[in-house]
Amino acid sequence: MSNYSQIYKKTIIPKIKEEFKLDNDFAVPRIEKIVVNAGIGRQVIQNQDFLETAKSEIVKICGQKPVIKLSKKAISAFKLRKNIPIGLVVTLRGERMYYFLEKLINVTMPRVKDFRGIKTKSFDKSANLSIGILEHTVFPEIDFENNQNVISLEVTLVFNTKNAEIAKRILELFGLVFQK
Repeated sequence: MSNYSQIYKKTIIPKIKEEFKLDNDFAVPRIEKIVVNAGIGRQVIQNQDFLETAKSEIVKICGQKPVIKLSKKAISAFKLRKNIPIGLVVTLRGERMYYFLEKLINVTMPRVKDFRGIKTKSFDKSANLSIGILEHTVFPEIDFENNQNVISLEVTLVFNTKNAEIAKRILELFGLVFQK
């Protein structure tokens, strides 16, 4: 079991129940999944070998093979043809999700240059948090010196609640820093 799943069960659930006056443990919201997206369309059009490189980098970061997303239609202004790989998606659940969350909060976010916290506007109407990471090289598994191409990532934390206040408090208890 990961440290974060134990922390959630032993400390976060009782604190959230007390703060928000919830009846039982199952009323406390939880993170259902973490979705990691990488847009690689422009690089793949210029360099065909980039797809394999990006896939291996995402596997190193997430510990899971990504799903390749293809373009649905051709757009000549972007030099895009139909059925060309334009994105990679990984959905993490269970223990892998908690391991990734722990790495994201404790290792990756402190390595981001000029990190001052996550904006609270990053929550959507469904209380899901989306975090943009400009360079995948902030993850400890990636060798910065031997890497020529930079991949931008979007990490989405999906909650099973519509209340962004509770979702924010859960992430604060995990240790994620928010801007004031």
